[in-house]
Formats: sequence, C-alpha cells, structure tokens
Amino acid sequence: MPPDRGTAIRLENVTVRYRVPHERIHTFKEFAIRFLRRQLKMAEHLAIQDVDMDVRKGEMVGIVGANGAGKSTLLKLTARVLQPTGGRVWVKGRVAPLLDISGGFHPELTGRENIFLNGALLGLSHREIARRLESIIEFAELADFVDAPLRMYSSGMTARLGFAIATDVEPDILLIDEILAVGDERFRAKCSDRMRRFRDAGVTILLVSHDMHTVRQLCSRAIWLNRGRVEHAGTAEEVVERYSRG
Repeated sequence: MPPDRGTAIRLENVTVRYRVPHERIHTFKEFAIRFLRRQLKMAEHLAIQDVDMDVRKGEMVGIVGANGAGKSTLLKLTARVLQPTGGRVWVKGRVAPLLDISGGFHPELTGRENIFLNGALLGLSHREIARRLESIIEFAELADFVDAPLRMYSSGMTARLGFAIATDVEPDILLIDEILAVGDERFRAKCSDRMRRFRDAGVTILLVSHDMHTVRQLCSRAIWLNRGRVEHAGTAEEVVERYSRG
C-alpha cells in the first residue's frame, strides 16, 4: 500500500545488488577484452538486503553502522540517484542531498559559479539562486574566496559551500552523509544549529554519522545497519547504546 500523508520516506523490502569483477582488473582495455571473451568472472555484492524503513514527516533519523554497512547506499536510494534491485521506495517532497562534498561542483569554476551550478542541479531557477546568493556566501564564510576557482579550496571550504547551498533551498527532506565530520568545531556547531531549526520547522532529515554524540544530540530515532541489513531500530539513545556495545 502507498504510504499515508504523514510518511516522508518508505523503503519496503528493498535490496541493492552490485555485480563486481571477481579479480582485480587494472585497465578498461583489459576489462573490455575479458568481457568480450567471456572470461570475466563476476561476484555479487549485496549492499542493502531486505530493508524496511518508515520515516515520518518532520523526523530526524540517524543512520549508524560500520564502513560498508550500506548507509550511503540507503541515502542514495532516498535521493533517487540509485534504483533498488528489488523492493519499493517512496519519497515525498523536495530532496536536498549532501552525499559528497564535491558532488555537483566543478573544480575549474569559481565558488560563485558553482553555487549557480549546484543550485540548478537541486532544481532552483537562476533567479532563485541569485536571490539566495548572498546568504549562501555568508553562511559558508567564503566572501573572500567566492570568485576563486574551486580547485583552490580546501576540503573544509568545499564542505561549507556544499552545506550552505543544500540547506538554503528550503527542502522537505535533507540527506546528510558525514558532511559534519569536515570543518572546524565552530562550523560544525553552526551546521547543527541550522539542522535544529530545520527539524523544528518540520523538515525531514536523514543523518549518516560516525559521531554518536551528534546522533544522540540531534536525532529522535536511529537505525543501525549491519552488512546491509537493519540490525536494530529505535530511539537514538537505545540504538547508539547497542551499536557502541557492538
């Protein structure tokens, strides 16, 4: 059945299966030759296995788990940049994904030009981006560098710019993948304050993080992924406690 009006995200029996070469292949030429000769041995990798998840509108849900557990894959499914191999995904509303600090950016363009590029990818018109331009630059604290090419930016500067753009578009759903791990403590606190305001305004937020303090502090619920499966789901405090015990 389709989700009710109070549901922002639903994953129903979702599986994501990748086919990867069984042995290391160093060049595309070698890959093509082996493929054409039918000498390519493939192995299946289940990134997500039979996952069910419901997120209500206005919830802030933390996703925790070890590297390779399927957390980023889960966000990509929600962002609709990845289709499931099996199962169904429902998402209601405008999604602002922060899945990669360099995603949607071009290193040879200036910060200002990248704001327009990234905003367009998020579905904003040129006029809307121009109206938001100064607030984005101010939040990212990049006024002195906004007309420099992005290749001159540090990873922290790029992260600040990406977060500022994605969180200035008034999304219905905000997806954050470890973006708060980049930047100094003061800027992380600034990002946390903005997310609290979004949460209080009814924005649905999925937060992938290895920082258990942040998950406890910001999220009402959490989901622990283990090897592509839901190991446990519950209150943020309960899930963090179980995950920390291993």
